[in-house]
Amino acid sequence: MSIPDPRSLLYRLFLPFAAGYFLSYLYRTANAVIGPVLARELGLADNALGLLTSTYFLAFGAAQLPLGMLLDRFGPRRVEAGLLLIAATGAAVFALSESLGGLAIGRALIGLGVSACLMASFKAFAQWFPPERQASLTGWVMASGGLGALAASKPLEIALGFASWQAIAMALAAVTLAVAAVIWIVSPDKEIEEKGAGFAAQLAGVKAIFSSRHFWRYAPMGFWFTGGFMAVQGLWASRWMSVLEGMDGAAIAVRLTLMSGAMLGGFLFMGFFATALVHRGIKLERVYLGAMICAIGILAVISLQPNWAGNLMWPVLGFCFSLSNVAYSLVAQAFPPTLSGRANTALNLLVFAGAFGLQWGIGGLVDGLQAGGWTTVAAFRVAFFTLLAGQLVALGWMFFSRRQV
Repeated sequence: MSIPDPRSLLYRLFLPFAAGYFLSYLYRTANAVIGPVLARELGLADNALGLLTSTYFLAFGAAQLPLGMLLDRFGPRRVEAGLLLIAATGAAVFALSESLGGLAIGRALIGLGVSACLMASFKAFAQWFPPERQASLTGWVMASGGLGALAASKPLEIALGFASWQAIAMALAAVTLAVAAVIWIVSPDKEIEEKGAGFAAQLAGVKAIFSSRHFWRYAPMGFWFTGGFMAVQGLWASRWMSVLEGMDGAAIAVRLTLMSGAMLGGFLFMGFFATALVHRGIKLERVYLGAMICAIGILAVISLQPNWAGNLMWPVLGFCFSLSNVAYSLVAQAFPPTLSGRANTALNLLVFAGAFGLQWGIGGLVDGLQAGGWTTVAAFRVAFFTLLAGQLVALGWMFFSRRQV
């Protein structure tokens, strides 16, 4: 089999998979802008809105373990193109639904359908590029997700002024179908490492990952940090800005755009400089830990003083958390290439378990505290401090477990 030249890989491999991840992140964060519209039209409480939004994360997370085996067995092109068809179906169901149940089903189908977008990219990069390029490629593909987050902020808020959320969802269904077709037609295939491996052998690989002390150093960080930020960015950041800072929809959209732009800057930083940092002997784990410590400090400032320099604090938080995705490279480097799909999806399972549980849990905690007589402002502060406490425990575990290795 001939090896495509680097320019061919850019057009046939990187760009199609980057387009898929752009859509994945757009779908993930769109409810931060669309959610208030749905709440007004359907009369949804915070708990119901959190559940609706988090069904994406539930379906996404549930797909991760079988997804890892599928990627290692059938390859990224087939798996992602097929799943994007499900995402397109979910967007159409979401557009046509008029009840909470229908919207939740559509959102879950979208989550399932885009569950391969990032992991398939990582698998494709592991197949076609040398190890020292992985962190930079991760940064570049994550930058495409940052563009998706940008599109789901102020541009989406502007689009809602010209079209209904139903029309926007249906347009996204059509675009998703187009991306699936491009991946299926133009992306290269490579001989699968475990084509002949049976289910028992693949399951043994999953067991080896979950039995690894190295994996469990990073898993709680994935749950509380990456998953926690996704939960906040996808819904509760906008509610926090509305409730505690009294911002209107247009101002919130601007703030979310700044936040997404800072995330994009973090992804581009990794794309440009990650390989160079490795060559200079700077360990990526140091970059990762430094960014997460900074993120805890920023979230603490936001929680204590929500009106203090919000237009600065939230974007800095976005930049710090964009670097949390370095954990995928840090986890995968301890396992052979044949396990790369399962290693990344195992971590992603913990990330999306955190995103689902924390997004729904924050809504449930806020509603529960208000029912007990707490003010809305106090309830949101308690929820954010609870998230901070979990992050501190996860960070402490990472430092403690390093001494045990």
